Amino acid sequence: MRVHRQLHGRGALFDTDPAGLAPRLVGLRPHQHRATAVEHPQELPFVVLTGSRGRGKSAVLGELRDAYKGHTPVALIDCEAAEFTAPPAGRDAEAWSPVSQALLVIAEQLAEPVTGAGRITFPRLMSGLVAVAAGGWRDADSERIRREVERILLLNESGSWIAGFAGRWAGRVAANVAAAATGTGPLLSSAIEATLESISDSFVHRRQQRAATWWRDYPNASRNARRGLMLLSGHFRAGGTSREHAERHLVRALLADLTDAYTGVLPRMQRLGRPLVLVDNAQSAPGPGLTDPVLRDRSEGIADQAVFITALRGSGRPALRNAVRHTLPEVARRTDWTPDPASPSSRALLVSLPPLSADDTLHIVDEHQVPPQLPHAIHRLTGGNPLGIVLLTESAAQNSTASLGELLTSDVRLHEDRDGRPAYVELLDRLVPADRLEELTVLAAAHDHDSATALAETLLPDDFGPADVRALQTRLVREGLPEEPGQFVGDPFVRTLLLLRLHHRAADHGRWREAHETLIRRYEPTDRYHLHHQLALGTTEPAVAHLRDTFTDLDTGSWLRTLRFIASAPYFHAHDAEGHDFDARDDRRAAIALGRTDAAQRVPDGVNPVLHLRIRRLLHAVWQLTDPLALPDPKVCDRLRFELEQLSNLRPAGNALLWRASRDWPEDALAGRALRIPDDDEGEA
Repeated sequence: MRVHRQLHGRGALFDTDPAGLAPRLVGLRPHQHRATAVEHPQELPFVVLTGSRGRGKSAVLGELRDAYKGHTPVALIDCEAAEFTAPPAGRDAEAWSPVSQALLVIAEQLAEPVTGAGRITFPRLMSGLVAVAAGGWRDADSERIRREVERILLLNESGSWIAGFAGRWAGRVAANVAAAATGTGPLLSSAIEATLESISDSFVHRRQQRAATWWRDYPNASRNARRGLMLLSGHFRAGGTSREHAERHLVRALLADLTDAYTGVLPRMQRLGRPLVLVDNAQSAPGPGLTDPVLRDRSEGIADQAVFITALRGSGRPALRNAVRHTLPEVARRTDWTPDPASPSSRALLVSLPPLSADDTLHIVDEHQVPPQLPHAIHRLTGGNPLGIVLLTESAAQNSTASLGELLTSDVRLHEDRDGRPAYVELLDRLVPADRLEELTVLAAAHDHDSATALAETLLPDDFGPADVRALQTRLVREGLPEEPGQFVGDPFVRTLLLLRLHHRAADHGRWREAHETLIRRYEPTDRYHLHHQLALGTTEPAVAHLRDTFTDLDTGSWLRTLRFIASAPYFHAHDAEGHDFDARDDRRAAIALGRTDAAQRVPDGVNPVLHLRIRRLLHAVWQLTDPLALPDPKVCDRLRFELEQLSNLRPAGNALLWRASRDWPEDALAGRALRIPDDDEGEA
């Protein structure tokens, strides 16, 4: 049985029978208070979901939170949220970090009561966070100190008292701590003493009283909890590796409190599922500061029973180089995860989220009333990118058109309180780094570092030089975008969106022309890149002439690759006879491919007119059929097959390859695949 219907293609995470990855780790069925067998009863893998932007990592984490909220302790944070970027107003930066803030937010969520069990308390973490905060109070006003301390002290609220009593207790203790901190004695020491006394109050559970002594095991604390907290605060204020050392012990305190909550007969009977910590955008702070301490402690035998599932943009950090790596389908029934005792990062299990299948796309798009050919077209354009599929589907529901180009350029309204924006703008906001959108818009037309540098010199500010081009190329790879030979931006969907934005930068498409003209000047007239960019501006005859004249000279495989690359030129507007854009909606490529314009075509003197027109038809057929924004025309597919067959008769030496292409290319085009080049070993015979 499948309990989840919205996140198509992600059943390997959520399925219950047989159990998917999340139920096997948490020990609880999603959306149910029913236990299921755990796969790793002793040591858990630290799960890291990987993939580029738009792969649905955030959606998966959000669904996991909804599936387990109220059934087992669960927390979800987004490391790119504003609350982790800077300390609150008035808070000393020496006494705050993204990690300390994240631990507070995580503990607040985990403390919420769940079915059959009360709140979890966090006395160890609470006292550690107070010690950290107290290190920055100095001459701060007592009211702000009281507010800070009260929020932290509420982590120790059990919820087992008369309604409001624990909150009033926290307020009273906070006032005592604030008074001690602003009194005449040593500020930090006074605050720590008051906090430790609050844990040892007579009404607090004995388990929490024992927790008051936990910090005596802090390095060099000499078995004195007060001294341990003083050292923790000092290390935190020192910054650098000293702060990392302190943060590691704060993370350990959180997990020790969680372990304590599950210790004993009664807690084990009441709490059916393991606590679940979800961390989105873990490549940003505080992500590494949460991940690395857990992996190190687990490798050193400091066990915990928290299920961590994080989302990481890209394919992994250097600190995770020895992690076990699998795709999502590979962990659908078991993880096949065994850590290496000598490698902390092997405690991590990196799970890459694959693109959605054509069937997944069909199920998502079919939830709306759309033209029947649209699901296939959307999958072909997006390559299975979940964000692209969902947003284009939303655009289709709001705009009555089956044209992919119009779906991208039409406004789509995603929030009731905001105006709509073009769909391609919404997509780029989420799929590329916002701080480099302008640069990527221009460089999307480039093919490598050198051509990107040429575009930067012509169209970008002077302070964006070759080193910046290389750094941006490296960043795209690090964020998980694929590399593709001959393209600066390797992901075809992202590249299409960027080129569309370039085309629409001005009403006269001036920026678009400048970019392509820059690259045309860079390459020799017979270079395939030169011809590709001429074609993008609507100038077709040089490409036809080159393909015609090299048909018998190039080996057939190279000739087919050249044809395919030249014809991959973007086509956003129809072009008139002089190669200029105009506003008509018709696509003249199909008419040319089908031979409807042959009679009006003037063939150059001294060339074979049959071959010339055949190459012209073939170029336009491939151009139309491989355009990600155009639906493949079945009639053009038939014509493509015919033209390649006829060309195979004109060149016996390449007959086998051309014949194979005449079968493969129409099939690939209709299926939405890249056109395959037949294996060269089939014959220059």
